[in-house]
Amino acid sequence: MHNIDSDSDDDLPGGWVQKSTEDGNVYYVNSCTNKIQWTHPRTGCKKVIPKELPFGWSKTVDESGTILYVHNESGSKTEVDPRLAFAKDEKKHVHDFRQRFDGSSTAYQVLHGVDLSGKYAFITGSNAGIGYETAKSLARHGCKILFANRNMESTQQAIKNIVRETNADEENLKAIHLDLASLQSVKKCALAVKTLFSDHLDMVILNAGIFGLPYTLTEDKLEATFQVNHLSHMYLALLLEPLLRRGSRVIFVSSESHRFANLKNVFTQQTLCMSKDQYTSMMAYNNSKLFNVVTAKVLSEEWKSKGIYVNSLHPGNMVYTNLSNSWWLFRLAFFLVRPFTKSLQQAAATTVYVATDSDLDGVTGLYFNNCFYCESSTLARDKDIATEVFAISLKMIKERMGADHIQQYIDKYVKDKEEQRS
Repeated sequence: MHNIDSDSDDDLPGGWVQKSTEDGNVYYVNSCTNKIQWTHPRTGCKKVIPKELPFGWSKTVDESGTILYVHNESGSKTEVDPRLAFAKDEKKHVHDFRQRFDGSSTAYQVLHGVDLSGKYAFITGSNAGIGYETAKSLARHGCKILFANRNMESTQQAIKNIVRETNADEENLKAIHLDLASLQSVKKCALAVKTLFSDHLDMVILNAGIFGLPYTLTEDKLEATFQVNHLSHMYLALLLEPLLRRGSRVIFVSSESHRFANLKNVFTQQTLCMSKDQYTSMMAYNNSKLFNVVTAKVLSEEWKSKGIYVNSLHPGNMVYTNLSNSWWLFRLAFFLVRPFTKSLQQAAATTVYVATDSDLDGVTGLYFNNCFYCESSTLARDKDIATEVFAISLKMIKERMGADHIQQYIDKYVKDKEEQRS
């Protein structure tokens, strides 16, 4: 794990000690002169620490009134605030964050010391692969999770496996049916979330996806890769908006494949679906992943004023999951490169990082890869393309589901476009 915070510039000079106040402010004491200051004596930066104790720690007061920190598993006690191990430079700007993890980091490393107790996450495609590893990692740190999947039997088994592997409380892990090949199922799922799980969501992780399918139409008469990977997830995000609050994070799991998208004829035909005679499974996948990135970008602008943060990411290249199960040739290719790609723990790291890391408080509208932000493709950065994709997607949803729950977006994006054309 790459950790810039451990470099020599951050080490304290001799005779200096780092301490914290009871309310969590970091200060420094020179043991020789008893000088006290709030900035780091070497870097001149002010440090901040997490508001909550690291996962597995609690605080008590002994008979003399001394504050002690207790490691719950070992029972050991110390007067040193364990949050100091996670001290970071105070940010002057929301995008001032250093790369502390990289492509070799695991989700467990990203979550080291993080307490997610009381947090609520909704994850699609969480019964297998990267989604399962993401859910397991979050559950291991106390997060309450709603598993949204099509196969309820495998989802219940996944929950049992996570409880066994992490000692998570099974009451915190619940399953809800979601078939992304059906917009009606998406709507039903979204309406059921509040009654089943919580009145708010801290994390919405739109992870599910399909790859390599032959040309297939869903019950909504839409090409399956387009609907499952993009349109249903966009519709789901819009329907879940009432459950999002200031500080909530929405993550679209995209792919570096978005860089190879081809939008030829998309806008002239006013449909984002590839026709049967144009269809190739790889290009359908590439396009759907581009739509993920631009949808995240549009929603990040829409929800910024509400304090809801929306980002997209790439988990890893050709990670060996059931994503490749649609064709034997894809299965073979993924199997052959398996020794050279990320493990599932490494593949889940970027998702977990974007969903939980305190460095990303207030960060929205970015694309991440290997646990750090990077520039998305030229097409993905084109605001006109993003607006057009969003407007056409809304129109396709409206044609099948009506405008309930999305009317404000129809008014802003679809009606404006229609008026411009007229």
